[in-house]
Amino acid sequence: MNLADRFTLLRIILAPAFFILYMLPLWFPAQFDGSAIWLVPLLWVVAVVSEFTDMFDGMAARRLKQASDFGRLFDPFADTLMQLTGFLCFVVEGLFPAIFFLVVLYREFGILFLRNLMLAKGITMGARKSGKVKTVAYISAETIALFYISLKRLAVMDNVQPIARIAAAAAFIISVLISVISFFDYFMVYKRAGVVTEKK
Repeated sequence: MNLADRFTLLRIILAPAFFILYMLPLWFPAQFDGSAIWLVPLLWVVAVVSEFTDMFDGMAARRLKQASDFGRLFDPFADTLMQLTGFLCFVVEGLFPAIFFLVVLYREFGILFLRNLMLAKGITMGARKSGKVKTVAYISAETIALFYISLKRLAVMDNVQPIARIAAAAAFIISVLISVISFFDYFMVYKRAGVVTEKK
């Protein structure tokens, strides 16, 4: 692995770490209730570091000329793993409706299927602009949701919590809509690639 891929790998490692840290108070409420305030800033550290690795792997790939077909697939895979992990945490919390999570999950598996079909044609389909917009929407929704969860777990700003929860719900709806639109964008790329291959 080159440096860019190592940054991407770190993001994959941070995904289960975020899940475990998030779930500890839910798995062991007696042991962590009221004494797990330290977990909140730790969750933010993991989330922020994860996003920085996403920025650093792109910078390393461009500046060190380490872009590769493997990296073009590895990076969106790591993004998806981290994002789905965050969404799953919020589903368990009751903040992100399970039906929304299912739509997102189907979308991501659909993209994976399309990428495999493209590879069968000898074409690597990396992240598209619509996919990057989707990623920003996911991150925004998860950031707002984590802000709400932080207020809730720290038991502060009770008057702000309902507003933060509504904002998180709205952001989740927007992110799901964008993810569906993005899927059709990827599908059209696959369809056009299929037409070109058949003509050849």
